[in-house]
Amino acid sequence: MADRVLLTGISGFLGGHVALALLNAGYSAEAAGWRDWLLRAVAGRPDCVQIMYGPAGEHRLTELELPWLPGYEGSTPVRTGNGAHGQLQLDVYGEVLDAFSEGHNELLHEHPEVWKVAQALVQTVQDRWTEPDDGIWEVRSGRAHFTHSKVMAWVALDRAINIADRMPAGSPVDRWKATREEIRREVLARGVDRRGVFVQEFGGSALDASLLLIPLVGFLPPDDPRVVGTVAAIERELTHDGFVHRYDPDMTDDGVGGGEGAFLMCT
Repeated sequence: MADRVLLTGISGFLGGHVALALLNAGYSAEAAGWRDWLLRAVAGRPDCVQIMYGPAGEHRLTELELPWLPGYEGSTPVRTGNGAHGQLQLDVYGEVLDAFSEGHNELLHEHPEVWKVAQALVQTVQDRWTEPDDGIWEVRSGRAHFTHSKVMAWVALDRAINIADRMPAGSPVDRWKATREEIRREVLARGVDRRGVFVQEFGGSALDASLLLIPLVGFLPPDDPRVVGTVAAIERELTHDGFVHRYDPDMTDDGVGGGEGAFLMCT
């Protein structure tokens, strides 16, 4: 039970991957437990869904600094809570819909309420995908039109269309397809720079390791020249001693400051 509580405290990007990992490992009941927790946590208006919740579904995760604690090996400031709980991250919708699509039989079959929530999340994506967001790295320097966020908005529509093919008729699939194509055109027009590589945000020039997910989520095939060029650029500019950094802090103002270490998930 302790393990389940730990896992259900994760939502969004990690939550979707946790659900898929559980399903791939044969832990269908645990994946269904994550689904049920998510349904309870997001109860209410889908357009107000948060990027994260507490293990018991807490909505208010006020961030506080605890200056009287020294931190691990003097690493300060020590904080409790997480100010990112109030951020907008469009990628979260894609992650959740991807998990629902991949785990359709275990997570949606004979659970019509899940499909209703999924459709509501898709509507939120349709309403908000043109907005700037805080991105997968939860930057604190202000919202931007992050390329990865737009790609994951595309994923949300794409996976919803995939699910709809296995559900009773009635979903606005044609409208979803139109929005999916609109997002695709926007990403290819504004998310690729003059070098022919994907960049961190529309109109920018900085690289971002989250862009390595573009072929993995099916937005473009791995042999597309823009994907090949992006991988090569990240290998050349963001990889040090075999480890991949999320981005170059000299080119990205994340609102946190300081140096940037390698990120094992990117590697």
